[in-house]
Amino acid sequence: MQEKNSYQKIYEVVKQIPRGTVATYGQVAALAGNHRWARVVGYALHVNPDPESIPCYRVVNREGRLSDAFAFGGVNRQKLLLEADGVEVSDGHVDLERYQWRCEVF
Repeated sequence: MQEKNSYQKIYEVVKQIPRGTVATYGQVAALAGNHRWARVVGYALHVNPDPESIPCYRVVNREGRLSDAFAFGGVNRQKLLLEADGVEVSDGHVDLERYQWRCEVF
């Protein structure tokens, strides 16, 4: 059996983020197996091979800020996608107390 690479692990985590919630880069990294992979998460999402199935727009920074360099249409696209999910975005920011994914390790 082939071992999964870091990007595959990251994509599996991002696929689990429920509609109406967000996760941070660090949270995704930890759930993917290495809390030091926050930047790797950013790189992986930037080359997302399947945006329809891997909702990378649901990942924000540790302060709840949207990405300035969102790979699939810019920061406004990420905002629109999050709002369509029911996540309120104010001044490029998501309230993590309200919208952060509270998950158990799966």
